[in-house]
Amino acid sequence: MLQIQKKKEILSNLTSKFPTFLLTGIPGLESVHVWISIPFCCLYAIALSGNSMILFVIITQQSLHEPMYYFLSMLSAADLGLTVSTMSTTLGILWFDTVEINLNTCIIQMFFLHGFTFIESGVLVAMAFDRYAAICDPLRYATILTNSRIIQMGLLMIIRTVVLIVPLLLLLKPLNFCKANVLSHSYCYHPDVIKLACSDTRANSICGLIDLILTTGVDTPCIVLSYILIIYSVFSIASPKERHKVFNTCVSHIGAVAVFYIPMMSLSLVHRYGPSAPKVVHSMMANIYLLLPPVLNPIIYSLKTKQIRKIQRAVLKLVCSKRTHI
Repeated sequence: MLQIQKKKEILSNLTSKFPTFLLTGIPGLESVHVWISIPFCCLYAIALSGNSMILFVIITQQSLHEPMYYFLSMLSAADLGLTVSTMSTTLGILWFDTVEINLNTCIIQMFFLHGFTFIESGVLVAMAFDRYAAICDPLRYATILTNSRIIQMGLLMIIRTVVLIVPLLLLLKPLNFCKANVLSHSYCYHPDVIKLACSDTRANSICGLIDLILTTGVDTPCIVLSYILIIYSVFSIASPKERHKVFNTCVSHIGAVAVFYIPMMSLSLVHRYGPSAPKVVHSMMANIYLLLPPVLNPIIYSLKTKQIRKIQRAVLKLVCSKRTHI
């Protein structure tokens, strides 16, 4: 009896329902975290200023109140959300070595992190549909993508996100976690968190798989199908010049899809098949996954969209002229 009681006491000391997780910065480079924070700060500044600028330009310019730019503003808002959701923990580690985070805070961070990821995936599908409608059915484009329909699409993305995310995160509450709660990244990531659970996580894994199927598993084929139909339609155009012009309108979106899905799939593969990989690989992949889309999307769309580029130049000139007067 005494041995059984002792085992129970040891088990209760090793596990907890209210754990404190330890976040990880850049493994092996803890002594130079302050210096590493400089490029991180630059990337965060580019992401925040670039996406804020695109949102400001689209909201203030009446000429950009079109479906394509509405979807672009949604993409920028999702990128801003992704950036802000992890910036505090990442910079907290690099500047102040603040590595502790409790389960409730972790769940809140995952809600916004995974939520904005799901929303961005949905926006990329909507943008693919926008390109399909503009190229394959241009005469009905204005009647297909009305303002009310765009609002409905945006609400559908938010509803899908909440319905999928909330059960996934609520299933974390009953779990017991081992005392050595060291996470692989500078933020809470669901597959990383459930690895540390000592209790049965089959329900969590099934729910995570269902979420993956209903987001990436649905969104990726929809984007691919849209581009198959676009390519089929474009090759029916006789003039090579017209083909080039049409494909040029899709370049920005293809770039946005690539910078979103490639790092996400790479991180998933690292978690699934690369547990023996160096910790620094996990850490770098995790940071690339979150920072690459918010940093590159404003640059891609600014380079390929003349209207946005012109207005951004005008805004920058105005800001610079005000500074010189001050």
